[in-house]
Amino acid sequence: MSTIRRQTIISSLVIYFGFAVGMLNIYFFTRESGPFEAADYGLVSIFMPIATLMMAFASMAMPSYIFKFYPYYNDNLPSRKNDMLTWALLVAAVGFILVLIAGWFLKDVVIRKYSTNAPQLVTYYYWIFPMGLGLTIYTILEAYTWNLGKPVLANFSREVLWRLLITVLIALFLAHIIKDFDLFIKLYTFTFPAIVVILFSYLLITKKIHFTFTVSKVTRRFLKKIVTLCLFVYSGVLIFTISQVFDSMVIASVLPDGIKKAGIFGIAQIMTSVIQAPQRSIIAVAIPHLSKAWKDKNMALLQKIYQRSSINLLLFSCGIFLLIALNYREAVQTFGLKDAYLQGFSAFLLLGLTRVIDLGAGVNAQIIGTSTSWRFELLSGAVLLTCMLPLTYLLTMQLDIIGPAIANLISITIYHLVRIIFLWKKFKLFPFTIQSVYTILVAAACYVIGHFAFLQMHGFWGLVLRSVVFIMLFGTTAIYFRLSPDIVPIIDSIKKRLRLAKKEKGSI
Repeated sequence: MSTIRRQTIISSLVIYFGFAVGMLNIYFFTRESGPFEAADYGLVSIFMPIATLMMAFASMAMPSYIFKFYPYYNDNLPSRKNDMLTWALLVAAVGFILVLIAGWFLKDVVIRKYSTNAPQLVTYYYWIFPMGLGLTIYTILEAYTWNLGKPVLANFSREVLWRLLITVLIALFLAHIIKDFDLFIKLYTFTFPAIVVILFSYLLITKKIHFTFTVSKVTRRFLKKIVTLCLFVYSGVLIFTISQVFDSMVIASVLPDGIKKAGIFGIAQIMTSVIQAPQRSIIAVAIPHLSKAWKDKNMALLQKIYQRSSINLLLFSCGIFLLIALNYREAVQTFGLKDAYLQGFSAFLLLGLTRVIDLGAGVNAQIIGTSTSWRFELLSGAVLLTCMLPLTYLLTMQLDIIGPAIANLISITIYHLVRIIFLWKKFKLFPFTIQSVYTILVAAACYVIGHFAFLQMHGFWGLVLRSVVFIMLFGTTAIYFRLSPDIVPIIDSIKKRLRLAKKEKGSI
């Protein structure tokens, strides 16, 4: 567990640095006196959901193939004869060609659905495809990099490097080197292909990846299982991805001024994505261990990772969610963002609760996906889609941007209940302990104290003091009551490093 803990902490720090860069980008996109209109940011924010949908179709479940079968390739083949990445990229290339063909045929549907409320999306429709291609290739390289034991590298590329490229584009736009938004948005679509080139070049130069078109003995032996897995998982991935991006697409399509409201909803989503940052770290680090644990039939390790991931992610998500909730409205006003973005606060609260539930459930998706019962991914995804799609459409029509947030909360709650019950009934794996209850109670109490203690304090120092008090209260209580079993080892490690640093200083 020490390896998982160390890499998770490093990856989380990298991801949060990336989010800090992202927040800077959002500030320039949304400030009152900035050069970008609300509709401009709405267009930028909806590109990623559509590109993600393209990736889900084009990737043909190749990341899941890598997650499940990498240990078998790695244990039975020398690196130069490992053909896994070759076939994964070739299959995805074919998948993206099919996406291009489908996109060409669906152009008239897009015009019909979006020309009234989101005409900008129609104008730049074909420019989404470069971003979709980049995201498809990157997702496969990312899965492979995780299994190489390089989660920090993959997380740095997606979370930091990608956002830094956007920062550069914004700086060039503000300096009038990029003359207009038309050129800006076209260059923006090539940011993901750019990080693909960088990551691919690094892996190739350092000889972490090799390509061979010779079909290996592992591929021949497991081909039937690989095809079966990909067919089932592919359906599940499509279902889950559609449920994740459907809200933004519905908002842009059916609401008046849809592209602008998609941007407002996008701000709320980005704030909740900050809550999800530790989840990406833990998933990246845990997947190789989960795959090997299933291969070795090590149920004790699976249960340990499941419970540890649940309590650690619950601690993170409760703390970050309530910290942002304390300061959301005040931050919009203090930093001079457009008043329209205040409308996203209620959506943020509901989406934030959804993320807390999602993270608190631990790595159940990865446990199921790497197990022999991976077919359940399709069934649970179907449950999610059945709830999500009609609820999102109906509630959006009735409640504006609050509707999709409510639909998310209801659907994700049901989705995780189904999966938790399945893992308990099938494998006797369960994520929660009494510390889970204590964490929620402690977080709620710290929020109430932070809110009422600084109710009349506004501006920058109000943000700072409110945040410091909440962090100190929540952090101190979590440490004192040892809400996570990983807290003590982390503190001991910090103490050892501090003692070592003092000795080294004294010896000089």
